[in-house]
Amino acid sequence: MSELSAQLPAAKPKLQLARFRDLALVPAILVLLVVGFIVSPIFLTAGNLLDVVQQQTELGLVVLAEALILIAGRIDLSLESTVGFAPALAVALIVPASSHGLGVGLPEWTAIPLCLLIGALIGLVNGALILKLRLSGFVVTLGMLITIRGVQLGATGGQNLFDLPASVSYLGSATWLGLPASVWITGLLFAVGIVVLGFFRQGRALYAIGGNSDAARAAGIRVDRVVWTVLVLGGVLAALAGLLMAGRLGSVAAAQGQNMIFTTFAAAVIGGVSLNGGKGTLFGALCGVLMLGLVQNILTLAHVSPFWYGAINGGIILVALMLSRLTTGKAQD
Repeated sequence: MSELSAQLPAAKPKLQLARFRDLALVPAILVLLVVGFIVSPIFLTAGNLLDVVQQQTELGLVVLAEALILIAGRIDLSLESTVGFAPALAVALIVPASSHGLGVGLPEWTAIPLCLLIGALIGLVNGALILKLRLSGFVVTLGMLITIRGVQLGATGGQNLFDLPASVSYLGSATWLGLPASVWITGLLFAVGIVVLGFFRQGRALYAIGGNSDAARAAGIRVDRVVWTVLVLGGVLAALAGLLMAGRLGSVAAAQGQNMIFTTFAAAVIGGVSLNGGKGTLFGALCGVLMLGLVQNILTLAHVSPFWYGAINGGIILVALMLSRLTTGKAQD
């Protein structure tokens, strides 16, 4: 027990230093606000900024999930497919066959819990393959990404699912205290995550595991249980992101979430989350999400072709890596 106490508090200085580095994105966001105003006076209107924030809520939840998994020293590529598969299967089990459903006819109130359960099961299976069979996390989650994407396309015939249950539509259209429900949900979950990682032993355990899993295990941390829990939580958050997206767009698209994982890693890396584990904060990841959202909105207002978005996001990642080298003397992993 004394070894455990010695192990966990040692991560605190690193966390504080990481938070200081993450603040570097705040001036960058302020610069983007100025650039956006120069590009178009519409940019700084309340309506436009609120649209930017709402559109980034789904990505924000996936980034939150991936950041937790990366901090723990693991990786999950299947989150983008979970964003599409979990709500698609939940809706297909409810809507009639005439609406491209499976004809099962489950009650509408089951849509949200069923979707979250599907996401949890995907994380559970990933955890079993990675932790029990000791398979490569990269290969397992890549295989899961391909598998559940294929199941979704096969089960729906590649068709979009409309006639969403009222509970799903509500998440995409509800307004709480003047802000979209999705903004409140995402903001609350990030706040909880920031508090847990910064001030609770369970959160510091993630950094210990990501930094050195053998030392964490020797210190008494149940490494497999913690990692498994994070993988399941990641699946739930990705499923919730899919619900918010479906509710906002009014349907579950056959390609929902496709290629989202690239933007997810871009936001995480820009926000200072290490791909090798044990480093980064959720505040930094959230800043990365907002930064990408502002960049995309500026490009849209400037009438830049969307075909350039991928190249620009990739360039932002490279710049973030170079700045990390210049400011810390270490390359971002």
